[in-house]
Amino acid sequence: MDPVAALKQIALYLERAGEATQKVRAFRRAAAKVAEIDPDELTARATAGTLTDLPGIGNSIALVIAESVMGGEPSYLLNLVEKQSAPVTGGGALRAALRGDCHTHSDWSDGGSPIREMAEAAIALGHEWIALTDHSPRLRVANGLSAERLRRQLEVVAELNVELAPFLILTGIEVDILLDGSLDQEPELLSQLDVVVASVHSKLRMPKAEMTERMLTAVANPHVDVLGHCTGRLVVGKGRPESEFDAAAVFAACAEHGVAVEINSRPERLDPPLRLLRAAVEHGCRFAIDTDAHAPGQLDWLAHGCERAELCGIGPEQVINTRTAGDLLADLAARG
Repeated sequence: MDPVAALKQIALYLERAGEATQKVRAFRRAAAKVAEIDPDELTARATAGTLTDLPGIGNSIALVIAESVMGGEPSYLLNLVEKQSAPVTGGGALRAALRGDCHTHSDWSDGGSPIREMAEAAIALGHEWIALTDHSPRLRVANGLSAERLRRQLEVVAELNVELAPFLILTGIEVDILLDGSLDQEPELLSQLDVVVASVHSKLRMPKAEMTERMLTAVANPHVDVLGHCTGRLVVGKGRPESEFDAAAVFAACAEHGVAVEINSRPERLDPPLRLLRAAVEHGCRFAIDTDAHAPGQLDWLAHGCERAELCGIGPEQVINTRTAGDLLADLAARG
């Protein structure tokens, strides 16, 4: 097996499993290093046991390289494959209809990879486009983007779109919904973006009435296109309970203003819960099935959201990311 391919595949599996970014980066950096080395030198080092003399090559990575160049499949990779969770069995038709992902992050905020790597991974998955939605400034723990940094990012995205055409990176942000329902970015700048995902990240346990008013104010904002992970829950480890709000009022407002309710596909979120997802369907909402990916391998999590959407009777016509980029942009512009 090609050692570069093996190291990259391991990085993807680690990302899908939600492993630490530092661990993933070690394998990806090793893949880049190995790609620069003559195959004969790699074989000689594997035979002599000197692979660890190379910068950034520890024992585990050296074993992957050695097993690969010797003609085998790395045991590290085989173990990762065995440990992968059971494949998603539902939502296949809906997954096939998706053309893009409305919620992704890069290393400009708290993602683990550059914008180009995220885009190239999306292309490999068959996406036609992704929306780049890094965090807004007040989420400092996530290195949120100031207005100045976001403007610089827009320039980078414009350059990448020329290089990667016909694939398209839509400009965007995951903007914090502040305590009074206002948005954590300059309105003039928000108006320039293709996709605005608005999410609550602070004071998740505020009283129900106050949270409802906070969310209703945000949903009514004409810049908002998608309501992100609406309950804020976490369903793994110690978990985190759902925020309390008047779901009927919030989903009715989403339907009225044409704001898509996000079906967040992250395994630790799976937000909203099925009962609320069904309530959103009953209120006539439309949806965005998103990965909230913070690394390239996580872009393949869409199947989780598609399975849950299918369980609630949601069809492709109700999901905004089944559209081409052009149709989506026209649709979002018509809302405004």
